[in-house]
Amino acid sequence: MKDITLLMPAKINLSIDVLNKRPDGYHSVEMIMQAIDLYDIVSVEKQKSGITLKCSHNDVPEDQRNIAWKAAEHFFIEASRKPWPYTDKGVSINIEKKIPVLAGLGGGSTDAAGVLIALNRLFNNCLDERQIFEIAKGLGADVAFFLKGGTQKSEGIGYELTSLPDFDGINLVLVKPDISVSTKWVYQNFDLNQPGERPDTDTLVNAIIQRDIPKLALGMRNVLESATIKRHPEISIIMEKMMEYGALGSRMSGSGPTVFGIYPDEKTAKIALSKLLKEYTQVFHNKTISRG
Repeated sequence: MKDITLLMPAKINLSIDVLNKRPDGYHSVEMIMQAIDLYDIVSVEKQKSGITLKCSHNDVPEDQRNIAWKAAEHFFIEASRKPWPYTDKGVSINIEKKIPVLAGLGGGSTDAAGVLIALNRLFNNCLDERQIFEIAKGLGADVAFFLKGGTQKSEGIGYELTSLPDFDGINLVLVKPDISVSTKWVYQNFDLNQPGERPDTDTLVNAIIQRDIPKLALGMRNVLESATIKRHPEISIIMEKMMEYGALGSRMSGSGPTVFGIYPDEKTAKIALSKLLKEYTQVFHNKTISRG
């Protein structure tokens, strides 16, 4: 096999709680992450040497600054520690972006995970699951999540993942307003002493186990909203509109700025979609998906 193409999903955060700041500068978190059917198309092809990357989005770097490039680089470093029986030692990567950029949906991280998955398949699973996961951890917690997908509880600094029952087929509407948010800035400006209302993670996990969609939707919380909304109050306005248009619950995903709403059925979601498209350019109707 010379090349492989994968559909790599986006994610939303059904909840985010930030517990404390660690001595190493990282924050301890407790999150519930959910994959959705909004996909980037990641194509990976063997080449003799080196790494090349092309992306359909003008704002995405096509060099070492791209996390997908870094994924390939770290893959070959790890693989070089054992005998290499292959003629090809490089890769050409092409990314067709469908997931909005800098949106809190994990677009860059899912591309990196796709590169790791594709490279390992192309080179006959030369690295084991633990090695691939360790590379992903070094790139970021979201990359590790996308190796597993579905519905995951995330703890520690994001790498401690616990698979939850599939919560697929739930109707969502997403709005990506025309603003960009830096995750680094959000964490720097997040006040642990005034986090807003924290999620009850155990209650949310039970709602997922029972597939109690209204209970889950009403219980969703994201403490990072307390920082992001101060700078971008439009996020709060979008959440209010989601609820006005029939959402069971609405929250910001990640550090923002994308807002999503959970809807009781496809009809209600599509009505909300049509209304929101009159006010925003990037509006999507999606569903949650299971692992694999």
